[in-house]
Amino acid sequence: MGKKMSKDELEALKQQTLSDFAKYVNPQKTRVLKNAGLSIIEGKREGASVWDITGEKYIDCITSAGSFNVGRRNPEVVDVLRKALDEYDLGVFLLCSKPKADLAKKLSEITPGDLQYTMYGSGGGEANDFAIKLARGFTLKTEIVSTVKAYHGHTGFSLAAIGRDEYKKPFFPMVPGFSQVEYNDIKAMEEAITEDTAAVMIEPVQGEGGIYPATDEYMKGLRKLCDDTETLLIFDEIQTGFGRTGKMFCCEHSGVVPDIMTVAKSMGGALYPISATIYKEELNDFVMTHAFTHLSTFGGSDLGCIVGLAVIDFLIKNKIPEHAAKMGDRFQKGFDELLKKYPELFIEVRRKGLMMGLQYTNDSIGPRMSYQLAQNGVMAIYTGNEPSVMRLMPTLTIQPDEVDFVVEALDKSMAEIMKQGGIEEY
Repeated sequence: MGKKMSKDELEALKQQTLSDFAKYVNPQKTRVLKNAGLSIIEGKREGASVWDITGEKYIDCITSAGSFNVGRRNPEVVDVLRKALDEYDLGVFLLCSKPKADLAKKLSEITPGDLQYTMYGSGGGEANDFAIKLARGFTLKTEIVSTVKAYHGHTGFSLAAIGRDEYKKPFFPMVPGFSQVEYNDIKAMEEAITEDTAAVMIEPVQGEGGIYPATDEYMKGLRKLCDDTETLLIFDEIQTGFGRTGKMFCCEHSGVVPDIMTVAKSMGGALYPISATIYKEELNDFVMTHAFTHLSTFGGSDLGCIVGLAVIDFLIKNKIPEHAAKMGDRFQKGFDELLKKYPELFIEVRRKGLMMGLQYTNDSIGPRMSYQLAQNGVMAIYTGNEPSVMRLMPTLTIQPDEVDFVVEALDKSMAEIMKQGGIEEY
């Protein structure tokens, strides 16, 4: 190893890295992050925290939209991956392997109801692509109904299912057969379903849309509606899965089982990319007759499956979903006080476990709060679809004192914004 760098040398390295990122990767992202106070170059990563390479410590409430459920560089999962590297590589997607079989079996055991078969991918958009392909192929119908403000990824079919035109306009025409209706509106969904509707696709909590949880009545109503119309029900649990909402999977809160479920993000332990589409046995008839309908070179790699198993074992052994529910309640107590203290800035909390959305009074406050929170040791960002909403999604291993630190940082940041002019639009 080289000599320890001085603070000035580390700062110079940081600035050079930001300059190179702007020049060779994405200059607009660099500008946006700078304005949000998030010109951070990640160095040390541990538990609920990350350190800038210059040494500044932050509680991570971004976590790549819930990719770090088991913590940053979880030592148990890291150790499993290290050991796996002594024996395994990616493996071949077309071949059978024990890690692939073991993880698929585990997913069948822990997912609700009678979900049984797994198709692997490497990312959430790919998992949703296959879910849509499976629904269309099995039903021989072409229409997919999703929801306004929905986010399902940026690949082909999944992009068409997104409920925000801004993401889609540069690539029109979209894949035909997709429509969106208002979220949590069972009547609108009923009116949208036709004889050619293959599936209804929703997030049990809209993430990018601003953290809007589905009501139990809506979830149950969708299940009945799909059963009555012979329409498949797809739950996108890519952000909500693996303990994020206080249950292993969000749909367990309402006791509703989909026909197809997609998972990704935190299943890879923030160490190895992997996703999965899990579906009921009867839908496998289509896959049986179209065995190579979906191929993914890196999907369900042996290393990814080994990591996925380690993540699930950690979640179950340490009762992480239950812990997430408790920490969410602790956050809520702090939010309740802040709602009383800053009604000019902060008007509502939408939350399921540790999937939390803070509704501010106007769009300018989201970016300003991101900036102020960074000054107070917390990384957080406003949602892509609604800048007036801040998404807080810390690691599920966050501890009580760290929860209190985030709440205190919110308090300090809101106080500073009030000093600067409060709710005035910038």
